[in-house]
Amino acid sequence: MSADPPSDPQPLRLEVEDLCVERGGRPVIDGLGFSLASGEALLVTGRNGAGKSTLLRAIAGLLPHRRGRVAIAGAKEEEPAGLLHYLAHADGLKAPLTARENLDFWARFLGGGGLAPERALERVGLAHVGEAPVAILSAGQKRRIALARLLVANRPLWLLDEPTSALDRAARERLAEAMRAHLAAGGMIVAATHEPLGLPEARELALGARP
Repeated sequence: MSADPPSDPQPLRLEVEDLCVERGGRPVIDGLGFSLASGEALLVTGRNGAGKSTLLRAIAGLLPHRRGRVAIAGAKEEEPAGLLHYLAHADGLKAPLTARENLDFWARFLGGGGLAPERALERVGLAHVGEAPVAILSAGQKRRIALARLLVANRPLWLLDEPTSALDRAARERLAEAMRAHLAAGGMIVAATHEPLGLPEARELALGARP
């Protein structure tokens, strides 16, 4: 007699309620609320200064919020920090280390459970630079290594700040494939962007710049 198959994991939901975040004593985001279910993506758009990066940093727990709630419902711990990847404008790479060594570090730091660094580099088209110091690589290659970080540790929520920055067309297509695969596996994505990301089913949240 075979054992019963394992039950499906509890679906997750990102919940943002009545969020207020200030910068310099003035509200950049005020009264914002939305929810995002497993398999869904949200594209955050708006002019420079509208609060796109501020929103991502607040969700990631890197900025305090004056009011409101950010949680991932359905997780053992509702605090999002241990359940997310945050990809900022800066690539977060150590220049003296090789591409593979950088991904080794992030896999250990973030808890692993994803692809091996070599496989992640292959997925972003950089298998040939795995042993090269990051310091000698181009801006586009560094960005692709930063994106490979998403693949070496399993975390359900991806927060991406202008993820296509410095990427050529082929690299953007690879990114779109990775995002679609993440969503198909039940992941969630919140991406601040000025450009289409190849996610036609994604919802849009347009933020207005404050005077």
